[in-house]
Amino acid sequence: MATALADEIDVLAKAKREIGGAYVPSDDEAYMSEAQQDYFRKLLMAWKRLILHASAGTLQQLQDGPIREPDLNDRASSETDWGIELRTRDRQRKLIAKIDSALRRIEEGEYGYCEVTGEPIGLGRLIARPIATMTVEAQQAHERREKVSRDD
Repeated sequence: MATALADEIDVLAKAKREIGGAYVPSDDEAYMSEAQQDYFRKLLMAWKRLILHASAGTLQQLQDGPIREPDLNDRASSETDWGIELRTRDRQRKLIAKIDSALRRIEEGEYGYCEVTGEPIGLGRLIARPIATMTVEAQQAHERREKVSRDD
């Protein structure tokens, strides 16, 4: 799981480099100004594009790769590798749905505001996690409630 999260962070960092430019949202401007919305829209679209590109590479490898390895150890190793790769791609498929949801929220003017409290999520959190839907406090409360319900 830590590796999948690290890969996700790497792809997001690559998306940030890809959109380039000198502009970075700051607290000195109006929250969710047109410039900030445009920045996050470009970032989310670049992130999605990179994920889809990586997925296409996985599909190509699956089609090109040998289906059966002659050696049982090699076959087991290949199947384990493909299992990990497919789980990663499934995680990324879910991430794309969250990116699409964030893009929809930008278009509807809801992006950047907590879905629980309605308060601004904060630029720092959105820069680190552009698909965030809750403030840090609301997310922590949500996770505590989840933990309590799991413990019951």
